[in-house]
Amino acid sequence: MIVGARVDFRLIHGQVGNLWSNARQVSRFMVVDDQVAEDATQKQVLRMATPATCKLSVLPVEKAAANINAGKYDAQRLFIVVKKPEVYVRLVKAGVKLDQIILGNITSMDIVKSFNRNINCGQDDVDALKELQELGVPMVIQLTPQDTPQEFKI
Repeated sequence: MIVGARVDFRLIHGQVGNLWSNARQVSRFMVVDDQVAEDATQKQVLRMATPATCKLSVLPVEKAAANINAGKYDAQRLFIVVKKPEVYVRLVKAGVKLDQIILGNITSMDIVKSFNRNINCGQDDVDALKELQELGVPMVIQLTPQDTPQEFKI
């Protein structure tokens, strides 16, 4: 069961690892990123940031979609974290059902649009957010679980 799907360029860190895991009773974090999945150092850092009470998967997009669609995590409370919204476009197009995407921290080297102090998007991010909206995936801006979610429309 997917209990959260978040965009946060920092992936797993204190805010996600502690606050979100407790609020959503997460049993497994899944980082979905093609490059990070191939980087042993980054994976080790993510393991250290993951609470001891949670399992961790670091997977490329295609493998993550295949595992989710095959029901591999159905008995777990899965929280997905990605750096960029385009990853969710790829997951949704691969058949992964998302009830909602939580926009946390998005940053780009070439900012073309700022939605708030934590969401500063490049053109690729803007395009992906538009596509997710067109695909009918609800999105909210919510930095921490204690914050009131704000509906996001582009």
